[in-house]
Amino acid sequence: MFSELRSAGLIAVDGADAGAFLHAQLTSDIVGLPLLRTQYSGYCSPKGRLLATFMVWRGEEAILLQLPASLCEDIRTRLSKYVLRSRVELADATADYCFFGVWGSDAPGALAGITETVPEALHDLVAARGRYVTRLSAGRFVVVVPAEEADAARTVLASRARELPENAWARLEIESGIPVITREIQEQFVPQMVNLDLIGAVSYAKGCYPGQEIVARMHYLGRLKQRMYRVHIPSAIAPVAGEPLFSPAFGRDQASGTIVNAAPVENGHEALAVIQTSAVAGAVHWKSPDGPAAELKRLPYSVPD
Repeated sequence: MFSELRSAGLIAVDGADAGAFLHAQLTSDIVGLPLLRTQYSGYCSPKGRLLATFMVWRGEEAILLQLPASLCEDIRTRLSKYVLRSRVELADATADYCFFGVWGSDAPGALAGITETVPEALHDLVAARGRYVTRLSAGRFVVVVPAEEADAARTVLASRARELPENAWARLEIESGIPVITREIQEQFVPQMVNLDLIGAVSYAKGCYPGQEIVARMHYLGRLKQRMYRVHIPSAIAPVAGEPLFSPAFGRDQASGTIVNAAPVENGHEALAVIQTSAVAGAVHWKSPDGPAAELKRLPYSVPD
């Protein structure tokens, strides 16, 4: 199965100082990122609140940051303010590429028409002639091809796999516990609240970056009171990023959580939500204290209490 990821965008960061520059801006270890590997990362405000989340890899000519296309220009502009004398150029490269998510038992066969080899280990990357394929959790793959090859890639994938709407891929991201920061929830969460530390997107061994002191203090000294969980909401109406969740222990006027991402499934919607850890053992309701009850679901990694 595959989906075209029409909401995806790409920032290309080029120049001799690109790695060092991004290392000083993002939450993960960019200097130590090997060739032919991808990783998750985040970008924070000086207050340690997330402005964006990325998948990052070293391209053939630049370091590439995949994020929602709707945020690309704003994030590129913000990063550009800190270039100063560094030998770095940032460009919104969204229009230069096309993105696909591929998964299921037919994924290796479908990918054979795009790349000569299929990535075997988690976050391995195959790169050739401007095409990139990386393996993600749960046997999923992201395929990035030059825009001029989009039609050919789509035809190859369609001949070997069934196409589904992008929401199907969003559901797999939710099941895998991978948060996507969108405009509606910018500056609401420190990285640990959306589990970036649990998916390898935060390095505590690197130097300073915007918000680093707050992120490090939360890790070494603080007690995190909110974490991200996967929930099922039995409603045909789609939850929207930023909408509140309520719990009896917090009263009717105080929210106990926030929707991060959501996607339709049978009998409702699956969502990632940041929830007070003290509330998850009891009832949690979406949108109002009397709204649909949100059922806690498993994530593929352990969320600390």
